[in-house]
Amino acid sequence: MTFHHTILDNGLHLVGEDIPQAQSVAFGFFVRAGARDETPEVNGVSHFLEHMVFKGTDKYSAEDVNRLFDEVGANYNASTSEEITMFYAAVLPEYLPETFAVQSAILFPALRESDFDTEKQVILEEIGMYDDQPTYVAYDHAMQQHFSGHPLGQTVLGSRESVGALTSTQMCDYHRARYAAGNIVLAVAGKFDWPTIIELANEHCGHWPAGGADRLVTPAITQPHRLWMTRPHLQQQTVVGFCPAPSSSDPRRFAAEVLSIIVGDDSNSRLFWEIVDSGDADAAEINFHEFEGTGAFLTFLSGEPEQTASNLAAIDRVFAAVNRDGVTVEELEVAKTKLATRLVLRAERPMGRLGQLGGDWLTRREYRSVETDLEELRSITVESMRSLLDHFPLTLQTVVGVGPNTAIEW
Repeated sequence: MTFHHTILDNGLHLVGEDIPQAQSVAFGFFVRAGARDETPEVNGVSHFLEHMVFKGTDKYSAEDVNRLFDEVGANYNASTSEEITMFYAAVLPEYLPETFAVQSAILFPALRESDFDTEKQVILEEIGMYDDQPTYVAYDHAMQQHFSGHPLGQTVLGSRESVGALTSTQMCDYHRARYAAGNIVLAVAGKFDWPTIIELANEHCGHWPAGGADRLVTPAITQPHRLWMTRPHLQQQTVVGFCPAPSSSDPRRFAAEVLSIIVGDDSNSRLFWEIVDSGDADAAEINFHEFEGTGAFLTFLSGEPEQTASNLAAIDRVFAAVNRDGVTVEELEVAKTKLATRLVLRAERPMGRLGQLGGDWLTRREYRSVETDLEELRSITVESMRSLLDHFPLTLQTVVGVGPNTAIEW
């Protein structure tokens, strides 16, 4: 694999990675704009704007956009998170020029008032749809509780109130502030010719306004929180817990990923054998979430309401044991092998590689090959896991439950 990097005159960063065996090409525009960059008054605008991009430009109507992507068989979509809005497409190499022309154009949409009013109703319906999903509700409120007072505490979708009150003028102002060339990374992975990528970027993106955008990056000061959201009609209890973890720039993030596999993978982990294999819970997992300036271990539990207290007590026991005794050599080797396999399998597909390529450069201005990640993974020892646990012990610091239970003590 060969890495490429070019900066256009307006500050747009281009990064690419050849995948010799690939027969397709994936590319994406990574915008440093997410829920953490919003004020409470416009919370949800990043995600709303992601929708508006596909409503078209002065040149392309919404129908044109969908038709043109469809005619070349593009696999295209977009996503918004707390930190990044990503617009991507994967096509056969011969269709890259026309796909690139459309994808780059729609990042600067017309933002017509009629489209804005129509799409606002879609967003409000989407908020209502997610309000009916216990897993999302628990995660969303756990983020708000755990990161209370911190920009990461703002929800990606926004609230009915914030989205309902949002104006097209506020969206235009936000787009102007965040969608400057210096705040965007173009990433390309798969089968491509780099001089062609530079030519396409200069033609279609070279006129974008220069400049960047500030982001408040501070560590999160978290305190214990408990919130029980009673939903009597639900048959299961869903619980999401958070505790501090390494940030996206912390070298210990690799060890944190390994720890989440050892303790809370969906198979052959400590939590799996303790309460899932035994039939006490439907799911008990841990995921590592890395953000700029901070991070979090997310614990997820789902099961029968009457077993929630005993399952949470069991999770506490598992956490206490690993915090006290660390991990074994055998556990470490199995987890490293599982993670290495996932890294390699993902990297074999251009779309699988694209997310890390663009995200790493947008966040840290860093390129990491698969070989670099594997080497980092191989260097993790029992001692480095011990150091991680000393600084970031596993706990149920923030707990949010959604289900029939009113309050739970364990």
